[in-house]
Amino acid sequence: MTGIDRMAAVAATEFRLAFRNRWVLLSTLAFTLFALALAFLGSGPSGALKVDALTLTAASLSTLTVYLVPLMALLVSYDSIAGEIERGTLALVLATPLKRGELVLAKFCGHLAVLALAIAIGYGIAGAVIAGVHGADDAGLLAWGRLLVTAILLGAVFIALGMALSGLPRQTGTAAALAIGAWLILVVLYDLALLGAVIVDQGGVFTKTVFPALVLANPGDAFRLYNLALIEANAPIAGLDGLAHTLPFPVSSALAVLVLWLFASLAVAWALTRRIRP
Repeated sequence: MTGIDRMAAVAATEFRLAFRNRWVLLSTLAFTLFALALAFLGSGPSGALKVDALTLTAASLSTLTVYLVPLMALLVSYDSIAGEIERGTLALVLATPLKRGELVLAKFCGHLAVLALAIAIGYGIAGAVIAGVHGADDAGLLAWGRLLVTAILLGAVFIALGMALSGLPRQTGTAAALAIGAWLILVVLYDLALLGAVIVDQGGVFTKTVFPALVLANPGDAFRLYNLALIEANAPIAGLDGLAHTLPFPVSSALAVLVLWLFASLAVAWALTRRIRP
């Protein structure tokens, strides 16, 4: 059996286990319902703004995605390593010819397949409803497809991050706490801290130079800025998202940040797995 065969077998097992996870099913249902709600509520003013309904809803969904997709990804991956240690199965897995790097990559692929399916279901149903009711043009379909692909990339980043965090403790409870803490810091508290600093700075050096770089450095914000920067300028965008059209960096830099987070998190997960002695 080759390394690819071994990885495929582990990835298939992880996919089946994650797919039966009730949290994954509930998250998929919640994501689909929220996407449908935004599809009906967010596309209402499209005619008045002369923006395609898919484009307008994509702008709204980009913010929803920043909150839900990372949470779904962390719920899938937080026990990927710690769970094996706690159950005592990691020693059995490592007794096989499967290498540790192959184990990390196989688990990542299995979890990503489940998350990608959940995202595709949510976006697919919402997009089909919008296109059926309001129609769709090429710009709207492009914005929707771009949002789908980058949402999966964002999910991949947080799956890799969840696996890295899972390699730190030896109990799933601690791993779950670390995962929720990471979500709160990166998704919720990070932006609040930046906005507070901007208010204190009152248009000073921090706001003009440091703030854009710090926003771009966050994977969730990078995802949102990338999608909003490529959406038509007359779509309604306000608050922190308004930075998307005034970003002092190339739009592609936001995508590069996501890729860097992905590879860095996978590298940390692999390094921590190598140090584990089950």
